[in-house]
Amino acid sequence: MAEIIKKTKSLITKHGKERSALIPLLQNVQTEYGYVPKESIDLIAEELSIFPVEVYGVLTFYSQFHLNPPGKHTIRVCQGTACHVMGGKVILDNLSDKLGIEDGETTEDELFSLERVACLGTCGIAPVVAIDEKFYGNVKLNEIDDILNKYRETNEK
Repeated sequence: MAEIIKKTKSLITKHGKERSALIPLLQNVQTEYGYVPKESIDLIAEELSIFPVEVYGVLTFYSQFHLNPPGKHTIRVCQGTACHVMGGKVILDNLSDKLGIEDGETTEDELFSLERVACLGTCGIAPVVAIDEKFYGNVKLNEIDDILNKYRETNEK
Protein backbone atom coordinates (compact mmCIF):
# COMPACT_ATOMS: atom_id res chain seq x y z
CA MET A 1 0.00 0.00 0.00
CA ALA A 2 2.84 2.41 0.77
CA GLU A 3 4.23 1.81 -2.73
CA ILE A 4 0.86 2.69 -4.29
CA ILE A 5 0.65 5.92 -2.27
CA LYS A 6 4.22 6.88 -3.15
CA LYS A 7 3.74 6.25 -6.89
CA THR A 8 0.37 8.03 -6.93
CA LYS A 9 1.87 11.08 -5.20
CA SER A 10 4.59 11.12 -7.84
CA LEU A 11 1.99 11.04 -10.62
CA ILE A 12 -0.02 13.83 -8.96
CA THR A 13 3.14 15.95 -8.84
CA LYS A 14 3.66 15.25 -12.55
CA HIS A 15 0.09 16.14 -13.56
CA GLY A 16 -0.69 18.88 -11.05
CA LYS A 17 -3.66 19.32 -8.76
CA GLU A 18 -6.10 20.87 -11.20
CA ARG A 19 -9.39 19.08 -11.77
CA SER A 20 -8.51 18.85 -15.48
CA ALA A 21 -5.68 16.47 -14.55
CA LEU A 22 -8.10 13.81 -13.30
CA ILE A 23 -8.46 11.64 -16.42
CA PRO A 24 -4.78 11.67 -17.47
CA LEU A 25 -3.83 10.96 -13.86
CA LEU A 26 -6.21 8.00 -13.66
CA GLN A 27 -4.89 6.71 -17.00
CA ASN A 28 -1.32 6.82 -15.68
CA VAL A 29 -2.26 5.08 -12.44
CA GLN A 30 -3.99 2.35 -14.43
CA THR A 31 -0.98 2.00 -16.73
CA GLU A 32 1.16 1.48 -13.63
CA TYR A 33 -1.04 -1.12 -11.90
CA GLY A 34 -3.41 -2.47 -14.56
CA TYR A 35 -6.31 -0.97 -12.57
CA VAL A 36 -6.97 2.01 -10.29
CA PRO A 37 -6.46 1.00 -6.64
CA LYS A 38 -8.73 2.40 -3.92
CA GLU A 39 -5.74 3.98 -2.19
CA SER A 40 -5.02 5.97 -5.35
CA ILE A 41 -8.64 7.06 -5.66
CA ASP A 42 -8.73 8.42 -2.12
CA LEU A 43 -5.43 10.24 -2.49
CA ILE A 44 -6.35 11.71 -5.88
CA ALA A 45 -9.67 12.97 -4.51
CA GLU A 46 -7.94 14.58 -1.54
CA GLU A 47 -5.16 16.19 -3.59
CA LEU A 48 -7.50 17.47 -6.33
CA SER A 49 -9.99 18.74 -3.70
CA ILE A 50 -12.88 16.69 -5.03
CA PHE A 51 -15.03 14.00 -3.46
CA PRO A 52 -14.05 10.34 -3.96
CA VAL A 53 -17.50 9.72 -5.47
CA GLU A 54 -16.58 12.13 -8.29
CA VAL A 55 -13.48 10.06 -9.04
CA TYR A 56 -15.60 6.88 -8.99
CA GLY A 57 -18.06 8.59 -11.33
CA VAL A 58 -15.31 9.08 -13.91
CA LEU A 59 -13.94 5.57 -13.38
CA THR A 60 -17.31 3.92 -13.89
CA PHE A 61 -18.40 6.15 -16.78
CA TYR A 62 -15.42 5.32 -19.01
CA SER A 63 -15.07 1.63 -19.88
CA GLN A 64 -11.29 1.97 -20.23
CA PHE A 65 -10.90 2.06 -16.44
CA HIS A 66 -10.84 -0.95 -14.13
CA LEU A 67 -11.42 -1.01 -10.38
CA ASN A 68 -10.11 -4.54 -9.87
CA PRO A 69 -6.69 -6.04 -10.54
CA PRO A 70 -6.67 -7.77 -13.92
CA GLY A 71 -6.44 -11.51 -14.22
CA LYS A 72 -3.50 -13.23 -15.83
CA HIS A 73 -5.66 -13.72 -18.94
CA THR A 74 -8.23 -11.26 -20.24
CA ILE A 75 -11.23 -12.76 -21.99
CA ARG A 76 -13.01 -10.33 -24.31
CA VAL A 77 -16.34 -11.38 -25.78
CA CYS A 78 -17.53 -9.45 -28.82
CA GLN A 79 -21.05 -8.06 -28.69
CA GLY A 80 -21.03 -6.32 -32.08
CA THR A 81 -23.99 -6.85 -34.38
CA ALA A 82 -22.67 -9.94 -36.19
CA CYS A 83 -21.44 -11.57 -32.97
CA HIS A 84 -24.65 -10.73 -31.15
CA VAL A 85 -26.78 -12.25 -33.92
CA MET A 86 -24.57 -15.35 -33.98
CA GLY A 87 -24.81 -15.94 -30.20
CA GLY A 88 -22.25 -13.61 -28.62
CA LYS A 89 -24.56 -12.78 -25.70
CA VAL A 90 -25.11 -16.47 -24.99
CA ILE A 91 -21.33 -17.03 -25.10
CA LEU A 92 -20.77 -14.12 -22.68
CA ASP A 93 -23.45 -15.40 -20.29
CA ASN A 94 -22.01 -18.91 -20.43
CA LEU A 95 -18.49 -17.68 -19.66
CA SER A 96 -19.84 -15.55 -16.85
CA ASP A 97 -21.58 -18.59 -15.32
CA LYS A 98 -18.57 -20.90 -15.76
CA LEU A 99 -16.13 -18.41 -14.27
CA GLY A 100 -18.46 -17.11 -11.58
CA ILE A 101 -17.83 -13.48 -12.52
CA GLU A 102 -19.56 -10.67 -14.35
CA ASP A 103 -18.32 -8.29 -17.02
CA GLY A 104 -15.39 -6.28 -15.64
CA GLU A 105 -14.59 -8.73 -12.86
CA THR A 106 -11.70 -11.10 -12.17
CA THR A 107 -11.87 -14.68 -10.90
CA GLU A 108 -10.83 -15.30 -7.30
CA ASP A 109 -7.72 -17.17 -8.44
CA GLU A 110 -6.84 -14.09 -10.55
CA LEU A 111 -6.48 -16.27 -13.65
CA PHE A 112 -9.23 -14.69 -15.79
CA SER A 113 -10.83 -11.28 -16.26
CA LEU A 114 -14.01 -11.05 -18.33
CA GLU A 115 -14.86 -8.12 -20.59
CA ARG A 116 -17.82 -7.41 -22.82
CA VAL A 117 -16.61 -5.44 -25.85
CA ALA A 118 -18.63 -3.57 -28.46
CA CYS A 119 -16.67 -4.90 -31.44
CA LEU A 120 -13.48 -6.82 -32.12
CA GLY A 121 -13.62 -6.15 -35.87
CA THR A 122 -13.82 -9.82 -36.81
CA CYS A 123 -17.38 -10.06 -38.10
CA GLY A 124 -16.52 -12.75 -40.65
CA ILE A 125 -15.84 -15.30 -37.91
CA ALA A 126 -18.63 -14.38 -35.48
CA PRO A 127 -19.14 -15.04 -32.64
CA VAL A 128 -15.65 -14.18 -31.44
CA VAL A 129 -13.88 -14.56 -28.11
CA ALA A 130 -10.40 -13.12 -27.66
CA ILE A 131 -8.17 -14.30 -24.84
CA ASP A 132 -5.22 -12.00 -24.48
CA GLU A 133 -4.14 -11.59 -28.13
CA LYS A 134 -5.51 -14.91 -29.44
CA PHE A 135 -8.82 -14.86 -31.29
CA TYR A 136 -11.29 -17.76 -31.33
CA GLY A 137 -13.87 -17.52 -34.12
CA ASN A 138 -17.15 -19.28 -34.77
CA VAL A 139 -17.21 -20.20 -31.07
CA LYS A 140 -19.77 -22.77 -29.99
CA LEU A 141 -20.94 -23.29 -26.41
CA ASN A 142 -19.53 -26.82 -26.32
CA GLU A 143 -16.01 -25.43 -27.08
CA ILE A 144 -15.77 -23.05 -24.15
CA ASP A 145 -14.57 -25.60 -21.59
CA ASP A 146 -11.77 -26.78 -23.91
CA ILE A 147 -10.68 -23.19 -24.58
CA LEU A 148 -10.60 -22.31 -20.86
CA ASN A 149 -8.81 -25.53 -19.97
CA LYS A 150 -5.91 -24.66 -22.33
CA TYR A 151 -5.22 -21.59 -20.19
CA ARG A 152 -5.78 -23.39 -16.89
CA GLU A 153 -3.31 -26.11 -17.90
CA THR A 154 -0.72 -23.56 -19.00
CA ASN A 155 -1.06 -21.83 -15.64
CA GLU A 156 -0.47 -25.07 -13.73
CA LYS A 157 2.87 -25.74 -15.43
